[in-house]
Amino acid sequence: MKKRKLGNSGPEVSTIGLGCMGMSFGYGNVVDKRDMIKLIHQAVERGITFFDTAEMYGPYTNETLVGEALAPLRDKVVIATKFGFEFDPQTNENKGFNSRPEHIRKAVEGSLKRLKTDYIDLYFQHRVDPAVPIEEVAGSVKELIEAGKVKYFGLSAADASTIRKAHAVQPLSALQSEYSLWVRDLEDSIFPTLEELGIGFVPNGPLGHGFLTGTINADTEFKDNDTRSRLPRFSVENRNANGELVSSLTTFAQQKGITPAQLALAWVLHQKPWIAPIPGTTKPNRLEENIAATRIDLSTNDLAQIQSILSSVTISVER
Repeated sequence: MKKRKLGNSGPEVSTIGLGCMGMSFGYGNVVDKRDMIKLIHQAVERGITFFDTAEMYGPYTNETLVGEALAPLRDKVVIATKFGFEFDPQTNENKGFNSRPEHIRKAVEGSLKRLKTDYIDLYFQHRVDPAVPIEEVAGSVKELIEAGKVKYFGLSAADASTIRKAHAVQPLSALQSEYSLWVRDLEDSIFPTLEELGIGFVPNGPLGHGFLTGTINADTEFKDNDTRSRLPRFSVENRNANGELVSSLTTFAQQKGITPAQLALAWVLHQKPWIAPIPGTTKPNRLEENIAATRIDLSTNDLAQIQSILSSVTISVER
């Protein structure tokens, strides 16, 4: 698999990474840990070098899974994880934002232990903490980089002003936020800043959390522990409203001889050379499908037709 560099000073990673969240958290899946370790190993064998997790996923269980899977392969991979929340020590209940310097120092030690490593390649602030100046957060991560515990700094779901303030203290290697054929607001508000400052972009949700694969419709029922059951965009009304978009994209994909998921990933990859999406899956066949998307070439005419589809429908993505 080809590689991409995240920003001017970030790590070189595989064209697509593997978002590991759904292996432990978020989509109501009941999966076998051994199967997920096998899947992660399959990803490495197929050329994926970039793996994304977070202490929040579980909490903690996803980092433990990723650490066990990648410990024997540590020198071959780039591991990203995230800090920024505090959890009750007895129940693991999420108590909200916490990016105070002392908490970051505590959080990194926990992540290092669970990931079975002595350094984290890319350390993201999971969400901006309104109670802590971003300059303090960046300064704390800078200290971790100087100590050798972290290699690169990233933000997640941050606005342009926050990105600039953090970057001035500790250069950012990447921003992670949602981006897909379904969610494109960052193109005008964030991409120019990333390009100017030489910061890479790691899109999460490049498949619309499953919606762009064409496997979700108005009749789909989500489990109570599936986060999509609580997201307005996945209401029956919004799934109906967005059905035309998926139908049109599916028809276009079929004409190209590819799947809707592959079209969605290929489109993201064609937007900027410094973008490395992290589609998640728990299924080996979907992993192979996603990897194949990296070899799809979309012509200028293809991209224009996709833009025509996007412009012709009203997309409802209330968050």
